[in-house]
Order: sequence, then C-alpha cells, then structure tokens
Amino acid sequence: MVQVQKEINKSKVIHFPRLDTVLMVEEFIEEHSGEYKKKALWEHLPKKMMYQTYSLILDYLSNSNKIAYDQEGKIAWIWNPKLVQYYLSKPELMVR
Repeated sequence: MVQVQKEINKSKVIHFPRLDTVLMVEEFIEEHSGEYKKKALWEHLPKKMMYQTYSLILDYLSNSNKIAYDQEGKIAWIWNPKLVQYYLSKPELMVR
C-alpha cells in the first residue's frame, strides 16, 4: 500500500478527516463519476468541509488508486473490487 503519511507534511495539515467524511466523499464521487472537476465537486458535496481537508481526502483516494483525473480535470471513480477479485482468483496471475 502506498504510504500517504510520508507525503503529508503534518505541520501544514490543520485538520485530518474523519472516516465518515472520507466515506462520504468516496460515495459521492462513485455516484457522480466524471461529472465534476475538483472545486465543483467540493461545492456539491452533501456535507461542507474545509477545502484543505477535502484536498487531503482526494490525495489519499488518488494515491490509493480509487480515483483518477481525466484530461479536463474531472474526477472519476476507477476502483473496481470485483475485477480485482477476478484477477486474484487466477492462479496463473499470482503475485510474487
């Protein structure tokens, strides 16, 4: 797993997000995949939060390969656990 903590300068972070906030952002992005750019997505979230906290969540989701940005800067949900399980079940594709 990517160690996001190494990339985060703790002295500059004012507020770390709670788990329910991260999950809320994940669900919203999954439901609205490819519709919004970064700032527009933040403005449409069902719960308001500091922009710095929101940016920290997006950094985490990007580093964990759950989201990606297209050429226009729109955010898309790319995590597919069913596909991962399919490939993990193949013995010829075993991780060494």
